[in-house]
Amino acid sequence: MANICSNYIVFEGKQKAIRDIHALFQYMKEREEETGHGQLPEFLGEDTGYFYEIYWNEEDRDTYQYTTRWAPNIEVLQKIAEKYRVGFTLDYEEMGCLIYGKAKFSDGMLTDTCLENEDFDAYLWNEEEDNYYFENETYCSEWEILDILLERRIQAGRQG
Repeated sequence: MANICSNYIVFEGKQKAIRDIHALFQYMKEREEETGHGQLPEFLGEDTGYFYEIYWNEEDRDTYQYTTRWAPNIEVLQKIAEKYRVGFTLDYEEMGCLIYGKAKFSDGMLTDTCLENEDFDAYLWNEEEDNYYFENETYCSEWEILDILLERRIQAGRQG
């Protein structure tokens, strides 16, 4: 069975394009429910990077959650963004393979920043106390640490 990558995406652009993307995601969600299979936009044809378990809150229809197999489907998202002339920010994680990152597409430029193995070695989990140690601090959740590490990588990329 494939490892499951969780994806959280927000599209940014003109409201008509955002509405069209919502209709696309609605269609893919309905098709998956009917067929039981992952979906891709029809304009892409056969490809990899299928969307599974598409979900959004009705109060926040700009943020979509879905899963993919093994890794995020950034190339598919870029093709959608190019077709509708929008940008996006994607947060993704698949902890079984130590994948944790953020991709941003804006003005035709894609940046994808993800943690490296050394980042995951930078903190420790104390099983007895059920907490994490990172830089002489104690954390209840590893997600907070991962966000700190990812933000550092993003900032380092902007400076480099």
